[in-house]
Amino acid sequence: MTELKNIWQTLTEMFRSVEFSPVNDVVDIVLVSIIIYFTFRFLRDRRAGKLAAGVMLFLIFLIFSDMLQMRALNFILKSITQAGLVALIIVFQPELRSALEKMGTGSIKNIRGMFSTAGVKDIVGSISELCKAAAVLSGERTGALIVLERETKLGDVIKTGTVTDAQVSAILISNIFKNKSPLHDGALLIRNNRLYAAGCILPLSQDIDIARELGTRHRAALGMSEVSDAVVIVISEETGIISVARNGNLERGLSGAALEKLLIDILISDSGPKLLKRLGKEGDTNEK
Repeated sequence: MTELKNIWQTLTEMFRSVEFSPVNDVVDIVLVSIIIYFTFRFLRDRRAGKLAAGVMLFLIFLIFSDMLQMRALNFILKSITQAGLVALIIVFQPELRSALEKMGTGSIKNIRGMFSTAGVKDIVGSISELCKAAAVLSGERTGALIVLERETKLGDVIKTGTVTDAQVSAILISNIFKNKSPLHDGALLIRNNRLYAAGCILPLSQDIDIARELGTRHRAALGMSEVSDAVVIVISEETGIISVARNGNLERGLSGAALEKLLIDILISDSGPKLLKRLGKEGDTNEK
């Protein structure tokens, strides 16, 4: 430990002795601001956000106790800080894992994940088939769980199910989730514009604030969206309500048309209606 401290002190003194230009200071401030911004955005809608607020309050007390020379309080807070760093890593473990799994993912405004190898018209066709199936399942009050893989690869989830690797079809999706189907009790995963695996097991959300009326399917949808950038469609068996989980949040009460617009907005472009109009014009031109 003594040697490590000596090395750390040597490195610190070395960096302090180097004179940096104003440009370095500006870059330094910008990078710190970016880190703070993304950290805040990541924690804002998660239960860890409340804990982070408590940690910030603790640090403020620590700074003020040092400034005002409250020795007893400062000693207690510093003692807690030494052991608290390890405790924070343990407490924030789910959030840290989620952040690391999502690190490096690009903007959701571009064509991503499940559609990376497909043309735009094929994508719109697959979304249309998916939404038709969702509307049918909702009307029949048949429970369903559909995961749209994007940047984060879900090979560990695929291993828990059965590989189907079939074309996206409303009839096939409906049959998979029929009550007598051997693959209905699990999630259907879509990869590269294909119905890639069925009967998959998803991680459940550990959020204790989830509404009690939401069952295991909704908890699985939220859990999957918390640890990846996947978009998860869930249809309630009791009410037939269509919901979409993404980034740890659940949007409920969607119709088939609303679901189609939402998926186009998320997975294809900034504006789904403009894209559809453009595709329609292209189709008219080809027919002529």
